[in-house]
Amino acid sequence: MYGIDSGTEQFLGEEIPNKSTVNDANNRTDPSGLVSVNGGNVLSSDIMNAVGFTYHTCLSQCSSGTQSPIWANVSQQFGTWLLPYLALISQLPFGARHRVDNLMSAILTVGSPVLAGYSMILTILNANWISRQFEDLFFPNTNDAVRILISLQQSPLRITNEDSLLSSLVILPQNDDWWPTIADFLDYTHTWSIASVTSIAWVVIAYLLTVASSLSDIPSELNSNIGQATGSVWLWLIPIVIGWLQLSPKCDYARVRKAMENADAMAFVTTNHGVVVKASDLSERRAVSIDTNRESPSSPDEMLTPPVYNYARAISWSRSAEDIYNAFRIASNNARIHRPVMIDATWINTNRKSFIEPGNRRGNASEVDAYCKLPQHVVRSPWATGMFFRMFVASLLPLALQWATTGSAVLVVYFIPTIGLGCRSLGFLIYGTLATIVWAMLVMSSTLSHYASSRSDRPSDSFSSTTLSLTKVVSNLLRWGGKLVAIINAIWIIVAGMLEFASTYDNCYCNSNVLGGAQNAYNIVLRNGVDLGQTKAAWFGALALAGSTSLGFIFYISLLTDLVPI
Repeated sequence: MYGIDSGTEQFLGEEIPNKSTVNDANNRTDPSGLVSVNGGNVLSSDIMNAVGFTYHTCLSQCSSGTQSPIWANVSQQFGTWLLPYLALISQLPFGARHRVDNLMSAILTVGSPVLAGYSMILTILNANWISRQFEDLFFPNTNDAVRILISLQQSPLRITNEDSLLSSLVILPQNDDWWPTIADFLDYTHTWSIASVTSIAWVVIAYLLTVASSLSDIPSELNSNIGQATGSVWLWLIPIVIGWLQLSPKCDYARVRKAMENADAMAFVTTNHGVVVKASDLSERRAVSIDTNRESPSSPDEMLTPPVYNYARAISWSRSAEDIYNAFRIASNNARIHRPVMIDATWINTNRKSFIEPGNRRGNASEVDAYCKLPQHVVRSPWATGMFFRMFVASLLPLALQWATTGSAVLVVYFIPTIGLGCRSLGFLIYGTLATIVWAMLVMSSTLSHYASSRSDRPSDSFSSTTLSLTKVVSNLLRWGGKLVAIINAIWIIVAGMLEFASTYDNCYCNSNVLGGAQNAYNIVLRNGVDLGQTKAAWFGALALAGSTSLGFIFYISLLTDLVPI
């Protein structure tokens, strides 16, 4: 093409004309196929200002084939931009009973950072909500009850008052050892370690140094700085890992299970005759348990302890936590007015402030139930107070984090000449879009499954059985579909990075941004004379967008976790 067969250099993997080539084209005075910096055709008199050629000219002269990858380049880019993030995934909290569930939790996190951030913030908001609820209660064991509830957010919490189990657990003085003991059993940490700090530092330092190098010399770093886009699209992982390390979720299935089993021998319950016996001698059920072997969970994901699945547990956990709170609240109100549990009994007063004598807390099954106003079978709303507002608030910052990092990656490649939407930027947009879709599908699935489960517990409910069955089917389809899309998306973002490092996108189609229309597509291949000010501004803007949003996410999580009594 216009002497392109002689004297060439490399730019973004393509053979491009150098100065002698342009001089040769100028001598022929044939400008057809050549374009200026904005893609306009050049005149014969202005041919020296040509910086590229049209897409069709590129096809005819350079072919549409992709350059063979230089594997030394591939390994260097992979080790700089992608490998540190893949290693950082190991610092996410897991703890599931089976390895396949731990693997799926990692895939869900990579496939939908929105979902991971949503589960995290909703966990903290629920913890803050329940701790505020208990703040002003005047009854023994309230502080330990809060600690237990917060620790069990990663478990399928179940509450029952059959055989007066819950009311006895709250009221009877014989159970005063149960609450602090279980709270201490669950008081373990999964937080900062040398491995986690090293992994985070590796990612941050590698990202900042390489970005600083590319920003210092824009023209010579156009090709290598495409790796900045890959680094930016993964930047969400740093605040997600730091957030879970700060929160220290209690997600070790074996440890939590053992703690709850140890509690079985410590719980007491009163009978209809006022005799206090061990709860294990009276019933196989427990007032507070994580055992769902005897009942179908509203969503199977509730059973999986990795905290990314908190999206599925949050609604049912909030409902159970509020049941316990209401029992303590009503008992506290009765204690404030000096009303003993036993009917017609006299309140035993002492000079000890804020202390309730054990004699005021004794009674038979019907009396302790009445003291908490907890009938064995009660129909109440399936939604805890303020649940949907917390779900809305928990969605905002994760969506911002997802699209700030994705948008940063898009900005980096969008403003590399030729400016426009191309294969690289479209790949990042696909990732962000699918990640958002996964979050929407799984959250909707958890909402529908909880609603269907709450309705199925009401045998006399007029709710149509057909509608109930349809709701369950839709919920299952959304859950299966969401996980399938998450798997595809997680694989895609890794493959997209490898395709970039292997120069798969270095061809006429991708470099000409044909997605905007083949007729007007063009490929800028000469940097000399091209104003890269817009490109530099976009790169600085991308760094600021991704960095500030990630730091804002970490700061917000730090503020919230400081309010959680863990």
